[in-house]
Amino acid sequence: MSTETSVPFPRVAPMNPVDAALLETLLKEAPIGFAFFTPDLCFQRVNRTLATIYARSAVDCHGRTPSEVLDPSDAAAHESALSAVLAGEPVVYSDHHLIGGTPHQPDDDRHWAMSWFPAYGIEGDITGAALIAVDISERHKAELTLRRSEERYRALLKAGNQIVWAAAPDGRTHEDCREWRSLTGQSEQEYLDGGWLAAVHPDDRERARLAWGDAVEDGTPFEATLRIRVRSGEYRYYRSHAVPLLRGEQVLEWVGTHADVTNQHNTAEVRQRLTQQLEKAAMRTVRLQKATADLAEALTVDQVVHVMTQIGDTAVGVYRTAVAQLDRERLRLHVLNPESIPDVPGAPPREMGLEFLSTMTLAVRQGKPVIAGSPEALLELLDEHENAAAYLRHADERAWVALPLMSAGRPIGALRFSFQEPREVSEDEKTFLEALAGQCALALERALLYEREHSTAEALQKSLLPEDLPEVQGIRLAKLYNPGTKYVQVGGDWYDAFRLPDGRISGVLGDVMGKGIKAATGMSRVRNALRALAFSMPEPADVLTGLDNMFGATESDDQITTLIYFVLEPGSGHGYLANAGHLPPLLIAPDGEPSLLETDPSTPLGMPLPREHHKFFVPPGNTLVLYSDGLVENRRRSAGAGLEELVTVASQAPAEVVGDPQKILKYLVERMLAGYEQDDDVTLLAVHVPAA
Repeated sequence: MSTETSVPFPRVAPMNPVDAALLETLLKEAPIGFAFFTPDLCFQRVNRTLATIYARSAVDCHGRTPSEVLDPSDAAAHESALSAVLAGEPVVYSDHHLIGGTPHQPDDDRHWAMSWFPAYGIEGDITGAALIAVDISERHKAELTLRRSEERYRALLKAGNQIVWAAAPDGRTHEDCREWRSLTGQSEQEYLDGGWLAAVHPDDRERARLAWGDAVEDGTPFEATLRIRVRSGEYRYYRSHAVPLLRGEQVLEWVGTHADVTNQHNTAEVRQRLTQQLEKAAMRTVRLQKATADLAEALTVDQVVHVMTQIGDTAVGVYRTAVAQLDRERLRLHVLNPESIPDVPGAPPREMGLEFLSTMTLAVRQGKPVIAGSPEALLELLDEHENAAAYLRHADERAWVALPLMSAGRPIGALRFSFQEPREVSEDEKTFLEALAGQCALALERALLYEREHSTAEALQKSLLPEDLPEVQGIRLAKLYNPGTKYVQVGGDWYDAFRLPDGRISGVLGDVMGKGIKAATGMSRVRNALRALAFSMPEPADVLTGLDNMFGATESDDQITTLIYFVLEPGSGHGYLANAGHLPPLLIAPDGEPSLLETDPSTPLGMPLPREHHKFFVPPGNTLVLYSDGLVENRRRSAGAGLEELVTVASQAPAEVVGDPQKILKYLVERMLAGYEQDDDVTLLAVHVPAA
């Protein structure tokens, strides 16, 4: 095989020695690889650059075929290109990733562009093939980087479930989007004609069209969340985003993405619903706490009904609230506020046996809530009874909830809420209503117990107070007992007056601290003991000493009892008085200023201290008034201020009132309680000595 280094070109004159040397140097030192092959595919000439690419020396390559120099894949590519060129192909191109670099740029990761040409002899016949190898590593790296960037971008879009789309500068769809059509089931023509807007939910389409038109007109980014109809027919939420590609101020086209945000949207909806539920639960808790506090202050049954009516209106939003109570035999329901049930044909009666068919009787019999969210539901619930049908024709109610009022596991009544519109009661609302009914049951039972105790204590107290006072010549006695309102428990106030064996008159006004039956029975014991002591040793100091001794044996340590006891000679107005921690008597004169009788108040009963009594005098025409603290003291007025006001009020009494003990008592009570809510019993006893 020839080792001639020159390349024969057709019809080219022989080179002179200088040109030959220059070509030799060029082929040898050039950074571009050169090689010449014989027709039998052997290397005829290899320059240093190409030999380095092959990781061989030029000597190793000379006279050998590519399969003897290169690895099988590169060798096959070389021989395929050589065969094509030798067969007459004018030029063949290929890219190769070969081992080596060049002496100027060694690198183990180089890419080369190879061009194969036929070599012609002087006669024009093909005498071999030539190879030129150019380093394209940087371009390949740039292409690879760009390709990887595109692949990463597409992978990112795919991972983010995003579809890329494009539109013309005027917003029209001008380029197919297979991913979108695969999602929506649109044909290519449908997509090109209507674009992505054609798949938008009809309720969202106009909004999207206007927003897209504004963005195209202004050249500003577009973004919207829309419901998109997918191939299956369901609608999913997609966030569409598009930006204009600009050259200067000119829009070249629009590029955008569609991203499936259904899961995020559903999650946001769930979060919003959960937040709303939590807010509603918190509001129900606040309302239940408010209802509990309001019901705790309700002492009587009427107050409980009034509070429940307000709670139904403000906390539940009901049209009417009815509260019913079971009788003692637990056989009949009595509606405590009859106005809460419309007076129309077919309406439940105000008093009904449990066998009567109604929402309240059903709730009591079943021991659980009964709900009718519509007239049809009520008819079904009441077995389409003719009363129910008649009621629905005339009543203005359209939904009902009845709940049993339970105490210690047994019903004591029922609660009925009605609404003007059909209503679906949720489980949370049902739970709230059951809790509300529980609080109502506690308040109702407490009110029933209170009213029974109040009635008992009031009857007991009235039975212990004398209906009439003794009539004695030379003295006029008067009394006034004004119990607290029905919302206030009975206290332990009492008064008494009686004739002693020696002809004198004794009188007492006292107050056993406390409320209810306990205070009333305590007052009874003290009153009876005082009478017994007065008949055996009537002097005030002796009576109080005896009461002190009795008190320690019969009364509890926490019971406080105060009183004023006196004995008075009829006609003269002279007597003796002892004060056991009580308020000072008021002396009213017809022609002078009223005054508080100065006496040593000493201490309440039961204190082991020596008792004393004092002389006092009621001049003819004057009136001595004993009174309980309910006359002068209340939540808005202290006892000290009340005493000052009492003297002032008495000084303003008309002459005809001052001379009549009964009138003066009535006058004092009316004036002293005017503008104040009475929160305690008021008891008075007057002793009037007539003028001569």
